[in-house]
Amino acid sequence: MSAILQSEPNLFGYRKYWAHRFGISPLLPMSRAEMDELGWDSCDVILVTGDAYIDHPSFGMALIGRLLEAQGFRVGIISQPDWTSAADFTVLGRPNLFFGVTGGNMDSMVNRYTSDKKIRSNDAYTPDGAAGKRPDRAVNVYSHRCREAFKDVPIIIGGIEASLRRIAHYDYWSDKVRKSVLLDSKADLLVYGNAERQVAEIAHRLANGESISDLKGIRGTVHFVKQIPVDFQVKDSTDVDKPGKITPIVDPYQEAPACDLKEPDANPEEKVIRFDRQLIKDRRAKTVIRLPDYDAVKDDPILYAHASRVMHGETNPGNARPLIQLHGTREVWINPPPIPLTTKEMDGVYDLPYSRVPHKTYGKANVPAFEMIQHSVNIMRGCFGGCTFCSITEHEGRIIQSRSEDSIIKEIENIRDMSPSFTGHISDLGGPTANMYRLACKDPKIEAACRLPSCVYPGICPNLNTDHSSLIKLYRRARALPGIKKIFIASGLRYDLAVTSPEYVKELVTHHVGGYLKIAPEHTEQGVLSKMMKPGMGSYDRFKEMFDKYSKEAGKEQYLIPYFIAAHPGTTDEDMLNLALWLKRHGFRADQVQAFLPSPMAIATAMYHSGKDTLRKVSRTADDISIPKSVKQRRIHKAFLRYHDPKNWPLLRDALKAMGRNDLIGNGKHHLIPSFQPKGSLEAPGKIQHFKTKHTSIASQFGKNKARPSAKN
Repeated sequence: MSAILQSEPNLFGYRKYWAHRFGISPLLPMSRAEMDELGWDSCDVILVTGDAYIDHPSFGMALIGRLLEAQGFRVGIISQPDWTSAADFTVLGRPNLFFGVTGGNMDSMVNRYTSDKKIRSNDAYTPDGAAGKRPDRAVNVYSHRCREAFKDVPIIIGGIEASLRRIAHYDYWSDKVRKSVLLDSKADLLVYGNAERQVAEIAHRLANGESISDLKGIRGTVHFVKQIPVDFQVKDSTDVDKPGKITPIVDPYQEAPACDLKEPDANPEEKVIRFDRQLIKDRRAKTVIRLPDYDAVKDDPILYAHASRVMHGETNPGNARPLIQLHGTREVWINPPPIPLTTKEMDGVYDLPYSRVPHKTYGKANVPAFEMIQHSVNIMRGCFGGCTFCSITEHEGRIIQSRSEDSIIKEIENIRDMSPSFTGHISDLGGPTANMYRLACKDPKIEAACRLPSCVYPGICPNLNTDHSSLIKLYRRARALPGIKKIFIASGLRYDLAVTSPEYVKELVTHHVGGYLKIAPEHTEQGVLSKMMKPGMGSYDRFKEMFDKYSKEAGKEQYLIPYFIAAHPGTTDEDMLNLALWLKRHGFRADQVQAFLPSPMAIATAMYHSGKDTLRKVSRTADDISIPKSVKQRRIHKAFLRYHDPKNWPLLRDALKAMGRNDLIGNGKHHLIPSFQPKGSLEAPGKIQHFKTKHTSIASQFGKNKARPSAKN
């Protein structure tokens, strides 16, 4: 590991706060009565969340709460409070150190609205799935109520909702660029990404008498500054990524972007000055990049796209520089990302004494998200895929952080021994992806210097270690445990990585597929895939060949369930037609489909807002790309994915005629849709339900699809 990635103190190396003498709480308290039972007169930290409180490491507030408890602090939880007044925010009294506020495991806007901006009928993170238990823009609302309840208490916001809104960002639901959530929430500090390091340091420093205004420069945090620190130099973002003409591709492993070096003068007699690489590195450590002001990006999609490109170039903890963006009269300072946790630290976080059950106040109510993940085990975090529609990289980073094998096995044994509903089946061993466990760059120095957005696009980087042997060994050890009948792999599989290890594919297919395996080609057309930064269908075909071969050898009838995205930036009607023809040719019939949802800060969202391919330098004269924005076009794109549903046939007939593809309307096998309309079909539900296409939101996907394709593919 590089020196910069080793510089952070051990997460569990702090001296414990005096309150550790109270011991471990069976559950973090949600009421004064529970505090009294624990002998507490007050909480040191109160965490406010839009989710039901589930004491399980898959739920962010439980993880952060238990971590702070391990540091010696008394932590209370306010879960899904009534936000119409400040009353619920006072139930635990005044916290001694700070309020920690999050919208929950899901962005509150994604949680409430579909990609078509329709209100959802349920909430998986609420008892009995009830909808309407959290407000829109929950981070803002909760923060305002905390301030109303106790004006002098520091407020720290975090979680996915705050993380993805740390700078000026495009908001799909209001169709405008909004300010950093730090301003709208009126919070004192924002923590982004996985927050263990930041929260531990903040808590200990506040406990030691520092004020919230003293907490500057902590990695993974965003705060206000009145002036640029005197030891920092400012580099304008246009020096890093100048909107306009296309320049040569930058060496991703150099210490600084090529634009930091002056081009040689046209006079051949002039001596070219070359900078020493170490000097450049030292200078970078004290350089802050000034992004275009909020007032500029809110009215200029091209400048917004430029700011997005610069921000995404500063996401590697090994070389990222701080950013600064002016919002009116206030300067928002975005520190570099947090240093990834070591394996020992990851083990420490997941080995904390979670009860792994919902809080007792919920009684026998069912929390759907908990039911789906209660017997799953998170083995890693982060993703180096770089898919443009996904927000994992912006939140968790692209450096994989893996737990030790012993820690994972211990958690499986705890599930087996402690869960009353356990039947011998582990629902998942995974994370953001199924098969990136312990995969990393072969050279830590290259990893720390790399500025590429993906390790697997346009092809797998030769510096990436793709050895799946650690994962194979883990699978074998886990399924050999007494009392374990079956271990499923439900996390999304990177099949372009899997095909580099036939042994892994055989292990997976033979022992860990429950009849269906979900994978995500996302699309079939190269133009669209290039905007997504996804591999071509050749990788899918190679994986399918392996999957079928090893399924046959194992004597099992198993199917691949491919996920697709409709209406992604860069997608034309012709692209969706070709995808529909591919689905028909391979015998797939989609169940629920959903169009692209532009989540804040995603690369594809910058494409959606600007109409440009932001994977390249953007300018006003650059070619526009197809952006399916109108309600009608988005419906057409979704209808192509459900070409078999009679309710979609009238819309598709009109679309095919407009495209000049009348040849695909008819009653033969080579036609996409028939020329007739069955009586009553516009009111009747679709007869066949098969597989779900991928939702492009921030949220994790839970559970397994138990439907069956209409034919072997």
